[in-house]
Amino acid sequence: MNCEVCPLKELEVEHFEIREVLRCILHTIVFHRALGLVRPKDIDSELFDITYVQCGDMELEKKIEEKIEQFVSWVEKHPNKKSQICLAFYEVKSKQPSWFSNKIERLYWEQWYINLNVTRNPKAHSGKSHHSKVVVDPGEGSLEERSSCREALEASLREVLFQIIKFVNEKKDHVPPIPNLEGAVSFPYEITIPSSSDSAFGMDMIKRMLQTGHPTMLS
Repeated sequence: MNCEVCPLKELEVEHFEIREVLRCILHTIVFHRALGLVRPKDIDSELFDITYVQCGDMELEKKIEEKIEQFVSWVEKHPNKKSQICLAFYEVKSKQPSWFSNKIERLYWEQWYINLNVTRNPKAHSGKSHHSKVVVDPGEGSLEERSSCREALEASLREVLFQIIKFVNEKKDHVPPIPNLEGAVSFPYEITIPSSSDSAFGMDMIKRMLQTGHPTMLS
C-alpha cells in the first residue's frame, strides 16, 4: 500500500512554547483529514499571531491534549534531545482468519513527522488548558532577544503550516475511500511520541519496522 510520508521542517522551541506549537500543527493536520462531520472552530493561538482550525470535536481535542502532555513529560526527562512526533493515518483491514485468530490489520497510508529541538532556555509556566495565559520567566536574555526568537519561531511555524497545506493539496492519490465509521470526525489516526526509554526515537522506529514491516503506533 502506498504510504506518503511528510517530514516537517524542524522547529527550535523553548519549553513553554511546546504545547502551542503542537496544537497548531496537530490540529491543522487532523482538520485536513476530517471526514466532513465537523464543526470547524477557529482558534487564535495564545503565543503567536496565528489562527488555526480545530474540528470542533471534544473527544479528538482531549486525545491530542493527552499526547501533548505525554510529550512534554518526555522532554522534561530527556533535556537537550531533538525529538520527533509521528501522526499517522491508517485503514483497518481484517486479515484472513486462521485457526488461532482473526486479526485486524492497520494499513498506514500517511505519516507526518513533527521535528522539535527544545532549547535550554529558562522554563516558563504554561497552563495546560487552552484558556490559560503564559507567564514567561525573564531570568535570562533581554526582552528584545526573546521577542526576536519568538518572531523567528512564529515565521518558521507559519512555514510548517503552509508545508502541511501544500502537501494535502498536492498529494491526494493515496487517500483511501472515506470509511464507514459512524460518528467519526477524522480518518483513523495515531500519534506516537518518543518512548520512555533512553533509546533514540528514530532507532526505535527502525527496529519496529524491521520487526513488524511498519511502525507500531501507540494508540
